[in-house]
Amino acid sequence: MRAEAQAHVETINAALALVRRFLEWERALRRLDELNARVEDPSLWNDAKAAQALMRERRRLDESIAAVRAIERDRDDTVELIEMAEAEGDAEMEREALASLAQLAERAEADKVKALLAGEADANNTYIEVNAGAGGTESQDWAEMLQRMYTRWAERHGMKVDLIDIHSGEQAGIKSATLMLRGENAYGWAKTESGVHRLVRISPYDSSARRHTSFASVWVYPEVDEDIDITVEDKDLRIDTYRSSGAGGQHINTTDSAVRITHLPTGIVVACQNQRSQHKNRAEAMKQLKARLYEHELRKREEEANAVNAAKTDIGWGHQIRSYVLQPYQLVKDLRTGVTSTSPDSVLDGALDPFMAAALSQRVTGEKVEVEDVD
Repeated sequence: MRAEAQAHVETINAALALVRRFLEWERALRRLDELNARVEDPSLWNDAKAAQALMRERRRLDESIAAVRAIERDRDDTVELIEMAEAEGDAEMEREALASLAQLAERAEADKVKALLAGEADANNTYIEVNAGAGGTESQDWAEMLQRMYTRWAERHGMKVDLIDIHSGEQAGIKSATLMLRGENAYGWAKTESGVHRLVRISPYDSSARRHTSFASVWVYPEVDEDIDITVEDKDLRIDTYRSSGAGGQHINTTDSAVRITHLPTGIVVACQNQRSQHKNRAEAMKQLKARLYEHELRKREEEANAVNAAKTDIGWGHQIRSYVLQPYQLVKDLRTGVTSTSPDSVLDGALDPFMAAALSQRVTGEKVEVEDVD
């Protein structure tokens, strides 16, 4: 078989191996059999919420397993066709089969990403909260760069972006901002961004042109839909109101319409000031709080699962530091995943796609991803 065809086969095999590892293939097959058996039980729908959750899990597993088997079947058929064309000396058939194999490799890569985004809340909309670290204007400028980067990335991928809350810095940048990203698999894509982000660059605010290191933290949590029940007691909340600091009209900046809610047992703080009334801001802040509590529970479950699977404990996801080094010729490198990228229009905006894809793969395999992507 020609080297080109062999390369496509290796790409397909690598993608399928990653999906199998992520799904824990044998366990997934057993679990699907269990779910199929439970679906046949007439008493299942006595509890509608539990039944809906079971059906969603069954559908996710069934689609993932069926996709793997379909690609394996198409791969074997196409390879057999190529070998037959080579034996018969049919160049036209060989070219068509090779083109089909290339398309199958692309499909395998797409299905790999889809499988990696098959978590419990990956399909949900997501909040992204950016906070500047210590360092004054430098860190605040870096926080604003991150906020702008996520906004542009989401817009390029067809998502709607709402600015929920923002606090500007004294000289430049922002102290904090909260975004809502609405779109397909928004949380699944963005969740690998949680953690501390470090930027090393020649500072534009330093007259001596010295190299500065800036820090900003990013917190990503999914929007809670109606199928997820989160109970919050009033006695566990402290609610503060204050005057909005953003652009507004005759009313929004003249009354204490902005709302900040603190969840006392966990210390989680959320705020909203983009709505015109205190009532609406409070409702939006409560949605954020429930989303944060839900993400907190998801992370707790993941940590418990990782404690059982020692192979995954080497990565402190949710606490990692992602480092960007801005170098001459608009080169940016993610020191966590090893991905290097350049972009003529905006370095960080152009780098985000390969960074996210590499982080998703590294999250599953636990292995260092060495990829170079040049736009």
